Amino acid sequence: MFRPEIKVIDCTVRDGGLMNKWQFDDAFVCKVYHALSEAGIDYMEIGYLSSESSFSRDEFGPWKFCAEDDLCRVTGGKEKKVKLSAMADIGRIEYDDIPPQAQSSLDMVRVACYVHQIDAAIGLAHHCMDKGYEVTINLMAVSTVGPRDLEEGLEDLSRSRVPVIYLVDSFGAFYSEDIDMLAKKYLERLPGKTIGFHGHNNQQLAFANTISAIISGVNYLDGTLYGIGRGAGNCPLELLISFLKNPKFKVRPLIEAIETQIFPWQKKIDWGYFIPYMITGVLNQHPRTAMAHMESDRKEKVTDFYDQVSSAIE
Repeated sequence: MFRPEIKVIDCTVRDGGLMNKWQFDDAFVCKVYHALSEAGIDYMEIGYLSSESSFSRDEFGPWKFCAEDDLCRVTGGKEKKVKLSAMADIGRIEYDDIPPQAQSSLDMVRVACYVHQIDAAIGLAHHCMDKGYEVTINLMAVSTVGPRDLEEGLEDLSRSRVPVIYLVDSFGAFYSEDIDMLAKKYLERLPGKTIGFHGHNNQQLAFANTISAIISGVNYLDGTLYGIGRGAGNCPLELLISFLKNPKFKVRPLIEAIETQIFPWQKKIDWGYFIPYMITGVLNQHPRTAMAHMESDRKEKVTDFYDQVSSAIE
């Protein structure tokens, strides 16, 4: 599937950090950064932009904040071969905390919001654009949004200046036919804009759904090394790169980074396909209950978990 306009965004540090409060050391982040550079990946989402008045560095690692000093330790102040991105959540970052792009190593800010936050997201996105950043809006938890609310949200987004809008399967609840239908809706309702896709792997469909998104005309694609990410994790980057057949991409540097950096973390934190994450995906629920169960001493008691969450919706 070669299409030169496709851009690939790696979310290993940002999404993977949701499992360990972004406590990746510099060696890990530097290795991922250099592997992505060698592999020809377009963007590395290195973490979040968050206000330090809202979160403590005693609890969260540096990639929750993406301060310039931390970014420079990774890039070494040298010219980048991969662009850097950070995600900004509505209500967790102040406008004044975002420096002009000319003073930052970041190239892109991705604004994450729910449908009721679209107006605030557009305001923040326009602010970042005016400061010189590339910008996307990532509309989360679309599987919980009714048709009318989605139509109104897309109408608001169509009138914005934001050039890239993301379809996000936050709960890993969608099937390929859902992605096909929604991608076509986004493309129809958002003329002139580029559409992106970010999938979660609760039902082992993140890669398949990404392929469906590509076939439907989506051109910004997210993945992570070995699928590391919140809960069930994400579309494995190495699978995506192998599928795209673009000669600019090289998979070997990714495999080496997985061997040296990701495998050790697999012994410390659990992500990927586990029954509790499958259950929340099938039930179209946020994975927070599954994550709490996986962190408990009862994580293998999956029948009890099923009974608990399914009875709550009966």
